[in-house]
Amino acid sequence: MSYSIAHLSDSHLRAGALVSSPAEALHTALRSVLALDPPPDCVVITGDLVEHGTAEEYRVLQEVVAGFPLPLKLVAGNHDEPGDLVAAFGGSDLLGRSTSTHYVEEFAGFALVVLDSWQAGVPSGRLGPEQLYWLDGTLASLRAKPVFVALHHPPAPVGIPFLDGMRLEDEDKLADVIARHPHVVRVLAGHVHRAVTAPFAGTMLAVAPSTYLASGLTLDGSVPHYRADPTSYLLHLGDGPQWVTHVVPVSHAAAPIAGF
Repeated sequence: MSYSIAHLSDSHLRAGALVSSPAEALHTALRSVLALDPPPDCVVITGDLVEHGTAEEYRVLQEVVAGFPLPLKLVAGNHDEPGDLVAAFGGSDLLGRSTSTHYVEEFAGFALVVLDSWQAGVPSGRLGPEQLYWLDGTLASLRAKPVFVALHHPPAPVGIPFLDGMRLEDEDKLADVIARHPHVVRVLAGHVHRAVTAPFAGTMLAVAPSTYLASGLTLDGSVPHYRADPTSYLLHLGDGPQWVTHVVPVSHAAAPIAGF
């Protein structure tokens, strides 16, 4: 039997007069997910759910995802505000029925472990020793299943110097933990606004593109200004230790979508 996770990221929802475009883009991506046959077992959005981390923006997110019929899990990004995120969604299925922004969710064929790499006032990420200790113990308790570890900040360089300067600061500490647990089949991230894959700590790092705007591929160190490129998301498909990752286009005329 095959299992799958739809991996979206960086929806950057806004409130007020600027709400429409990013909210519509996320809604279209979720409708595209519903057109998959069979549907995925889980959908995860790896951070920067909203633009400014305000309660009003999280109310917009609540409205966009209301009625979505598949398990949907949220990850905090640097544009989010963990306190307001928990205030809006704590105790619900969207945060694994937890009142924390790091949590674990088990499914029939795999488990998803969500981390919070947010830091106050800076765009780079950090997990810290307490969360890494929790991750190590959690992964040890899940040895019977393939595990996906999800966070916002990539824990490895992606080749875009501007963005590599704001990746996960304690990536070496995360690598030490992941390397001890070979049943981790993917580390899922966002932040880059581009689809990127790279080896990491004996497994694979998969960075999902934004549902809203893409970053330019600026390899020369300049600022990768956002561009209205066609949008997409990742689909991780497999069973046991063998998984593959597909890029699924969304914003073009032939993209199949469903309603909810």
